Amino acid sequence: MTTAQPEGAGREPGPDHDRSDHGRPGRVPGRTPEPGTDLGSPPMDAEEPTAVLGELDDVVFGALVWVPARERPDLLAPPVHAAIAALPSDASAQVLVAEIDPELADTAAMTAAYDLPAEVSSNCVLVAGKRAGEERVAACVVRATTRADVNTTVRRLLDVRKASFWPTERAVEASGMEFGGITPFGLPPGWRLLLDSRVAHGQSIVGSGVRRSKLLVPGEVLVALPGAEVVEGLAQPAD
Repeated sequence: MTTAQPEGAGREPGPDHDRSDHGRPGRVPGRTPEPGTDLGSPPMDAEEPTAVLGELDDVVFGALVWVPARERPDLLAPPVHAAIAALPSDASAQVLVAEIDPELADTAAMTAAYDLPAEVSSNCVLVAGKRAGEERVAACVVRATTRADVNTTVRRLLDVRKASFWPTERAVEASGMEFGGITPFGLPPGWRLLLDSRVAHGQSIVGSGVRRSKLLVPGEVLVALPGAEVVEGLAQPAD
């Protein structure tokens, strides 16, 4: 996939966030664990997030330590931070974030480098079409092991003659997020949010609005996002 990292799409990390990295398993203060770093128990091929001993809100999943996203705004694009902050406290507490190498933000590279199951990763793709001169946009969230059914299901839901993926430049500019980090959190008003039914259950790894981190989110939180629509058959198995 083509990547783009426009300036100003996300906040730069700073020393003033209210969470210290000292004393956390597998972490060097201020640094991201390198791919393949031994984080101790559980094994790196764990299929479920596992709590970090002594840290009530942190979990290990794959080769990453995930922390509450609301406590790390430096790892979120501004609209994403605002959307998570607006969630009910019990929902926002379930949205976790992990810092990654931005060069590994694309799904295949990320899952391989950080020992994450591909079926847990979900992609948020932007699809648009026009009817009577009006452009209609949908953010479609589908499992990485599937592909959005743009030509049939999405086109029908948008009620347009032709639907297609948005060009990278337009997606980045309109969303306020970096390409490779586009997420269902913090979408502009007027866009539809379509979730494939496979995403409604279990955990999903999705973008954070920036390439240098990812979110880990339960399906129940995604379903409860404003305007979210669960669609059976939104995605088809990948070829």
